[in-house]
Amino acid sequence: MNAINVIAPYKHHGMWVFDDPRVGLSQEPFVAGADTIIDRVVADIPDAERGFTLVFSSTAFPGYQHRLDWQREEGGGNWYHAAQLGMEGWLCPALLRYFEEAPKQLFVETKPAR
Repeated sequence: MNAINVIAPYKHHGMWVFDDPRVGLSQEPFVAGADTIIDRVVADIPDAERGFTLVFSSTAFPGYQHRLDWQREEGGGNWYHAAQLGMEGWLCPALLRYFEEAPKQLFVETKPAR
């Protein structure tokens, strides 16, 4: 498992989704508040709907912008709270394609796609 992961979410049929053939995911959607968190954190990224870079890790790394704290498990997924945003979002079981178990914290950086 990688210490730092990178995906490139984009909008498809009005929903944030991402592809990661490395872990067997195609058009995997963000739902239940995670989509709203993405709306907020990419507001200043031009054309984010066409794709942006999202870097995430269970450990802090230089340049991370947001910390998500684990709240609880539900429906096979996990709820996380972003204190600095005052928002909560659910991450589906696809999270476990990147981590053996749901991390207590997720550190995230968003930036324009290159």
